Amino acid sequence: MSRHPGYVVALTGGIAAGKSAVSKRFEALGIHVYDADIAAREAIAPGSEGLRAVVEHFGPDVLDAQGHLDRAAMRQRVFGNDAERRALEAITHPRVRAWLHDHAMADQGPYCLLAIPLLAENIAHYRWVDRVLVVDAPEATQLERLIRRDGIDEALARRMIERQASRADRLELAHDVVENHGDETELDRAVAALHQQYLALAQARR
Repeated sequence: MSRHPGYVVALTGGIAAGKSAVSKRFEALGIHVYDADIAAREAIAPGSEGLRAVVEHFGPDVLDAQGHLDRAAMRQRVFGNDAERRALEAITHPRVRAWLHDHAMADQGPYCLLAIPLLAENIAHYRWVDRVLVVDAPEATQLERLIRRDGIDEALARRMIERQASRADRLELAHDVVENHGDETELDRAVAALHQQYLALAQARR
């Protein structure tokens, strides 16, 4: 029977704030990070009930030639269409939450992280986690990274940021905050300190 791990930390942050950089550092320390983006891919993998539900609602033209979900086509379909976006979320989000919960409950490490980009938007479903870690960056930094990373213009980058929960909303949930301004050494130090803190919390839980 699976047991509750020593501690469950939900990791979140705005788009292009640097969540992946923080996740990789925890993984390098031997901590399992369960990613909502991976859970979302699993939820609609070929042959899954999730993908069947997507096709039933949106039609077979959302599949590519290999029978996978055509993510680019789906993004075009739901972007700016709140009804279609909500329909997709109603299919995928419960499956993502179940995947994250199952993996956290089965984890055998001292603590684990759940990387959840839209945590603030869905916090009511994650009250069972022990702690929230927010990776924060100024909006100007997010814009610069997003434009460079995705090769998009500033107007689209701003719209993408605005569609997420506000920076203030995320910070209000935070027990811990990592300020990610791009200084690699400072990021290393911040994660190392949090790792020791979470190990102590996990030990106290036992």
